[in-house]
Amino acid sequence: MSDKQQAVFVSERLYARRMTMDDLSSIKEQLQDPEVMYAYAGAFSDLMVKSWLLRQLERYEQDGCGLYALLTRADDEFIGQCGVTMQEFEGRLVHEVGYLLSKRFWHAGFATEAALAARNYAFDVLKAPFVCAQIRDTNIPSQQVAARIGFTRVGDIVKHYRGFTMPHVVYGMTRAQYEAARSA
Repeated sequence: MSDKQQAVFVSERLYARRMTMDDLSSIKEQLQDPEVMYAYAGAFSDLMVKSWLLRQLERYEQDGCGLYALLTRADDEFIGQCGVTMQEFEGRLVHEVGYLLSKRFWHAGFATEAALAARNYAFDVLKAPFVCAQIRDTNIPSQQVAARIGFTRVGDIVKHYRGFTMPHVVYGMTRAQYEAARSA
């Protein structure tokens, strides 16, 4: 069975599939690029990349979702990661759309396309009552992606990561808003 047949979700130009340990070198392209990882306070070491990948594999089993390998439908090129993870917001676990692309694929509309497909997957397949994107306050391009997929600003949180305090903006959409947008 090909990767495309095992797709978790599909868009016009992309598909997402579960990551495997074979994806480690591809994932390094994102996680070890300081420009890509500025919202995470810098590039990851080899050990941190492996830990990140193992965390996604664990999420698939524990949560039934996670970040997935994002590939082009035309030639199966690994361009980044996108998916749905469980994150805390306002005292409860919620579905969060996340997206992270290799720098050479920026500004081609891939992030919006993938995030939209992940949002739809969260509502249609995972039956989420609420879906959000928790984005570093300084990451304006990602905030613009969240707005383009119909999310609106619903709050602010602070995350503590790698010894840093990081303000985040939360964009989100309820199931009712999603259904209204789909029927419009």
